[in-house]
Amino acid sequence: MKDRVVRNISRASTELIAALGEQGVATIHEAQGRTGLMKPYIRPIYATARVAGSAVTVLCHPGDNLMIHAAIEVCRRGDVLVVATKSESTDGMFGELLATSCRAHGIAGLVIDAGVRDVADLTDMHFPVWSKAISAQGTVKASPGSVNVDIVCAGAMVHPGDVLVGDQDGVVIVSRDAAAEVVRLSAARIEKEHRSRKRLQGGELGLDFYDLREKLKELGVEYVDK
Repeated sequence: MKDRVVRNISRASTELIAALGEQGVATIHEAQGRTGLMKPYIRPIYATARVAGSAVTVLCHPGDNLMIHAAIEVCRRGDVLVVATKSESTDGMFGELLATSCRAHGIAGLVIDAGVRDVADLTDMHFPVWSKAISAQGTVKASPGSVNVDIVCAGAMVHPGDVLVGDQDGVVIVSRDAAAEVVRLSAARIEKEHRSRKRLQGGELGLDFYDLREKLKELGVEYVDK
């Protein structure tokens, strides 16, 4: 496949993106059948980081951030950069200067299956970043790659324009075409959890209202007094 930059992609509505951002990673992951979750080594660089936006995908050569610079030009306000590398990398491919450029163009955050640097500055800026590593190892701008092509980032397939949600629980991807249905399913799950929380607060045991006693019996678990 020839390296390329795709300028125009389809995106979910801002209303659906905002709703998914409110619902959060854990709820969305469960609601869409426990799919779309990135591997747990992708962590926010500061504890309060949150983001929801359309994914602009970037495929880079390891240790080379040229295509991140190229991607910024085609982003719209509220987009999230999602960066994968052609082979494994922990180099610090993104730092304070690139974050400054992202902010100037309205980019909402970054998820990168590699390293970042200038973490204190990024935290002070409150620029949301999820990364595999933190590393001061510098990079070059010399190798071709692609923007807005299908990528695999931290084990999750990401299509350009998919909705990305990130918080303290990690990062989850929602297919753009499924966004409305996932919002509905997530809302139903939140309501169900609210009812369960009320019952637990009232002293009921999950063993009873989840019908787990019968499950224990089926599995051959015995109760004994000693």
